[in-house]
Amino acid sequence: MNIFSLIREDFKNVKNNDPALHSNFELFFNYPGLWALLLHRMAHAIYIKGLRFIPRFISAVGTFLTTIDIHPGATIGRRVFIDHGMGVVIGETTIVGDDVIIYQQVTLGGVNTSKEKRHPTIGNNVVIGSGAKILGNIHIGNNAKIGANSVVVKNVPMGSTAVGIPARVIQCEKESTRLGHNVIPDVNKEIFKYLLKRIEVLEGALPETKQEDVKKKDHELEEIYDNFIHSMD
Repeated sequence: MNIFSLIREDFKNVKNNDPALHSNFELFFNYPGLWALLLHRMAHAIYIKGLRFIPRFISAVGTFLTTIDIHPGATIGRRVFIDHGMGVVIGETTIVGDDVIIYQQVTLGGVNTSKEKRHPTIGNNVVIGSGAKILGNIHIGNNAKIGANSVVVKNVPMGSTAVGIPARVIQCEKESTRLGHNVIPDVNKEIFKYLLKRIEVLEGALPETKQEDVKKKDHELEEIYDNFIHSMD
């Protein structure tokens, strides 16, 4: 597919993905992600021919106009949608597949300064939540979801969800809509719920004579905690 066909597809893709779009006028003036992709398509086409200054200049202009920084060496697939886009950074050796949705403040970055491939490879139909950081030469499988503000430094298998810092990979069993961020589990919440229930079980298993000692120590801890809270005022 030539560059003009890709650009036409990018414009059509916004209409298919954003229910907030009401007119072509909005499409031209209110979608920095679209213009960042358009300028990147141009810069990348020149970059792969061996030129460096002109595509880097086009990239710099795109960053200035859209606040989205895409290195001209990055390979971006078809029908990629950068929603809102403020602060998105995509490194030189990044590969992004088809039908990927990227939200604001996402970084597809490296973890070293080697000349080899040092940025992630994103599969098809991936959703990357706002503020997520995907770092290093890792692979995000097809149909995966990256939770908002997650920091991903390891491969994410196909059809899985990665959440947290550092991101934990969770296999999704239930079907969900592509933009269903509300179904991404809160891993930290589940861990705390488990710990609280475990403490409750342990306290219940203590002999009655020991429970008095536990209550005394618990009261002392509460006093320490209250003193700490008051010291923060």
